Amino acid sequence: MTRCILSALAAAALLTACGKTEPPAIAFAPYSADYATKPDFAQLEYQYPLSTADLQKITPENLARLKQEHLDQIYARLSAGPIPDGAFDGSIVLPEGDSGKLRAGEIVGGLAGFALHLKGIAVDKVGETLWKGKVFYRNERVLRNRIEDLDVFRKIGLVEGEPKKITVGGKDAWLLFPAKLYCGQSLLDSRRESIIIDYAFTDELPGYQEKPDFLAGRRGLMVRDEIRMVRPGLYLGRAYMDRVFALNFVLYNKEIAERDGPAFQKTGKVQEDCWGGTQKRVVVAAK
Repeated sequence: MTRCILSALAAAALLTACGKTEPPAIAFAPYSADYATKPDFAQLEYQYPLSTADLQKITPENLARLKQEHLDQIYARLSAGPIPDGAFDGSIVLPEGDSGKLRAGEIVGGLAGFALHLKGIAVDKVGETLWKGKVFYRNERVLRNRIEDLDVFRKIGLVEGEPKKITVGGKDAWLLFPAKLYCGQSLLDSRRESIIIDYAFTDELPGYQEKPDFLAGRRGLMVRDEIRMVRPGLYLGRAYMDRVFALNFVLYNKEIAERDGPAFQKTGKVQEDCWGGTQKRVVVAAK
């Protein structure tokens, strides 16, 4: 019997190990805890360029196995790519070994007086469980967020009326928190532009409704996102609150990935809507 139990435990351990997501096998520049040891991004890109094969190894799941420094090093080696169009699935990436939840909570708490308006809502919890992605309206240079459940907001009176809905993948979601889309300077890497998702003047956009959309605007959390393309259909994003980095997120559209991914894999070329900077990024295509 004991042998059977041990065998079962061994098998379970093996299955667990097999199912464990590993970090993407790509090169990173060495660094230590001392901030001064972190690499210069231009040197990083020169010494450790990312090929299309490297980019293909990156998935929404394995990004969460990286430390924040590694996520920063990936982001700095990306370009903006095309401004997206359509619905993207989204997920928050909390880096390995760090407390992204704590960071977001500290920032919200630091915004003078704003915690009172949230009335106990855990912002990181809302992001993890209720935020399902973004819908880009490329031609209008506007974006809206997909929120799956409004009950959290309704219970504390932060929803007025009935927001517009959209169905993605057979599931309904509310479209909230409109933002402006444009190319602009990255707050992490100023060598080239990122796609900026700006909520500062959300109240000027069509479809805005004061509650709950004000939460993301200049009278709320003062959210500003920026994204760069990993490969067609997959973007890595960074969210800031009052210009302080809060968390990472990914956006994925399977249809675009399957449609445009093979051509990118062969050529390494993609439409660039934003300024590529003076140090042009070159992606080595698969041979």
